[in-house]
Amino acid sequence: MNSLLLIHAATTFTLIGLIWTIQLVHYPLFAEVGRENFPEYHARHCRRITPLVAPLMLGEAITAGLLILWGARNPWLLGSFLFMVLSWLSTWRVQVPLHARLANGFDAAAQHRLVATNWFRTAAWTVRGIILLCII
Repeated sequence: MNSLLLIHAATTFTLIGLIWTIQLVHYPLFAEVGRENFPEYHARHCRRITPLVAPLMLGEAITAGLLILWGARNPWLLGSFLFMVLSWLSTWRVQVPLHARLANGFDAAAQHRLVATNWFRTAAWTVRGIILLCII
């Protein structure tokens, strides 16, 4: 078994756990905080979650790049990278702008859209995990 593939899978599996926690716990609770406390709550959420998620996403991308550079040609593995790219695109094009909107104060429409659109990232990372489990 390729140790780089195992490191890559470990980062993905950790991200899967985080994204499900965010999807089922954090984002829905945004609606329960109250308008007065929301800006500080949201800022604390972002300050605390970013140092967990950012290094993992970076590690996932770096190990994916190294796997490709070092000759990984398994079509399932290469296909799983598409789900990683889609997750990243969703993060930067959808979730980050919604968080920027929420940073100004609670917005029910933005919070609802955050929960709804985050299902896409949750599904994409979960599919990646299933693919990686099958490969390993």
